[in-house]
Amino acid sequence: MSRSIEKFEDLLIWQNSVDLAVQLYKKLQNCRDFGLRDQIQRSAVSIPSNISEGFDRNSNKEFLRFLRIAKGSCAELRTQLIIAEKINLFDVGNLTEETLKLSAMIQKMISYRETLIIK
Repeated sequence: MSRSIEKFEDLLIWQNSVDLAVQLYKKLQNCRDFGLRDQIQRSAVSIPSNISEGFDRNSNKEFLRFLRIAKGSCAELRTQLIIAEKINLFDVGNLTEETLKLSAMIQKMISYRETLIIK
């Protein structure tokens, strides 16, 4: 039985990106490097925020635009996590790999939504 997607909260990419942002907020709550911490948090929050905004615009073209922005934010976050790991800011664990998985999921959604465009 397939699930119906009626609201952005039903999207697995949105759910996973919210979970990732929450994990990062928890890991960074005691971080004293305010600049990088804030940048990481902004990037992480940007991913589900753009997915939800694009979805609620009720336009495939707009949803695609915001999915691409979310994918870019995911790449930005991955870069920041790599830097954080290299400077031993905090234990990144598997979060970098999670951004790779999330980016691939967003790309699959982009590819699917592109097939819906009438050429």
